[in-house]
Amino acid sequence: MSRDVGTGQAATAERHIGREILRLAIPAFGALIAEPLFLLADSAILGHLGVSELAGAGLATTVLQTAVGLMVFLAYSTTPAVARLVGAGDPARALAAGRDGLWLAGALGVVLALAGAWAARPLLTVMGAGDDAVLGFAVEYLLWSLPGLVAMLLVFAGTGVLRGFQDTRTPLVVAGAGFGLNIILNWVLVYGAGMSVAGSALGTSIAQWLMALVYIVMVARRASRLGVSMLPHLPGVRALAQVGSWLMLRTASMRGAILATVFVASAQGPVNLAAHQLTMTMFSFLAFALDALAIAAQALIGKELGAQRLTRVRELTRTMMRWGLGFGVVTGVLLALAAPWVGWLFTPDTQVHQALTAALWVLALGQPVAGFVFVLDGVLIGAGDARYLALAGVVNVAIYAPLLLAVFLTHTGGPGGLFWLWAAFGLGYMSARALTLGVRARGDRWMVAGT
Repeated sequence: MSRDVGTGQAATAERHIGREILRLAIPAFGALIAEPLFLLADSAILGHLGVSELAGAGLATTVLQTAVGLMVFLAYSTTPAVARLVGAGDPARALAAGRDGLWLAGALGVVLALAGAWAARPLLTVMGAGDDAVLGFAVEYLLWSLPGLVAMLLVFAGTGVLRGFQDTRTPLVVAGAGFGLNIILNWVLVYGAGMSVAGSALGTSIAQWLMALVYIVMVARRASRLGVSMLPHLPGVRALAQVGSWLMLRTASMRGAILATVFVASAQGPVNLAAHQLTMTMFSFLAFALDALAIAAQALIGKELGAQRLTRVRELTRTMMRWGLGFGVVTGVLLALAAPWVGWLFTPDTQVHQALTAALWVLALGQPVAGFVFVLDGVLIGAGDARYLALAGVVNVAIYAPLLLAVFLTHTGGPGGLFWLWAAFGLGYMSARALTLGVRARGDRWMVAGT
C-alpha cells in the first residue's frame, strides 16, 4: 500500500511540475517569435519597393541581428538573478536586480547605437554592398534602426525581469501588440509617407520603443510599491555585466560555429548553400520551441535555487531533460517523414531538393540531441553557471573545427557534401555540446555557481 501511495504522490508531483513548465513555456514560445516576425513584416513590405531596397535592408538587418543576438544575454542574465531572489523571498532585491539589468541594457544600447552610426557606411561596404544604390539603402535602413536597437535591448532586460518573476504571459502580450503596431506603422510610413526603407526602419524603432516603455513603466510601478529606487546600483550593474560577458562569449562561440558552417556550405556551391540556408531555417524554427522550454528552465531553476530546494531542482531538471529528448524524438520522426517533400515549399529546383533532403535527414536524426542540449543550456543559465557555459562553448568549437575542416577538404558539393556538413554540425557539434552540458549537470557544482 505504501508503495502505491508513493507512486501516486510521485505522479502528482510530476503532473504539477509539467503544468509549471507549460505555464511558462507556451507564452515564452509566442514571445520568442516576435523578433523574427518584425523582420518578416519588414521584408514583406519592402519587397514591393524594389530589389535594391530589399537587398539594402537585408544587409543592414544582418548587422542588426548580429548585434541583437550577441546582446541576448541581457535577458539570460537578468532572469536567473531576479528568479533567485524571488525564490529567496526577497522581491525588493529581485526588482533591484531587474532595475540594474535595465540600466545595463540602456547603456550598452547607447554605446552600440553610437558605434553603429559612426561605422555604418564602412561596415556595410566591407560586408559586400558594392552597388551604390544597395549601399545607400542599407546605410539609410541601419541609421534609422539604431534608435530601436537601444529599445530592443531594454526589451530584453525587461523581459528577463518578468520571467524572473515567473511571468511569461505579459511579454507575449507586449510582443504581440508590438508586432501588430509594427506592421501598421511600417505600411503607413513606407507607402503613406513615402519614406521608403527609412519608413520601415523608423516604424520598427517606434514599435520597439513603445514596447520598451511598457516594461520600464511596469518595473517603475512595482518598484514604487516595494519602495525600491529606480536609480542604478553600480555593484549590481557590474555583477550583471560580469555574468553577461560570459554569456556573450557563449553566444559568440555558437554564432562562430554557425558562420563557419555557412562558409563551408558556400564553398560547396550555390545549390548546397541554398539548401543549407533552408535547413538552418528549419533548425532555427525548431530551436524556438526548445528555447521556450529553456526559458521555463531558467525561471524555475533560478527560483528553486533561491529557495534552496535542491531536491526540487533535480526533479525539474530530470523532467525537462525527458521533455527535451521526447520533443526531439517526435520532431525528428516528423521531419524525417517530411524531408523528401519540404523542398517544394521553397523552390522548384530539384538539385536543391536532393541536397535539402539529405541535410534534413541528418537534422532529424540529431533532434533528440538538440532537445537535450537546449533544455540543459536553460538549466545551467538558470543556475547562473555562465562561466562554465562560456568555456564549454570554446571547447565545443575546438571539437567541431576539425570535423568541419574534414568536410571542407573532402566534399566539394552535391547532396553528399551537405549530408556530411550537417553530420558534422547537427551530430558532431551538437553532441559535443551535449557532452559538456551533460557532464556538468551530473554533478552539483552548477547549483552553487550563481551564488
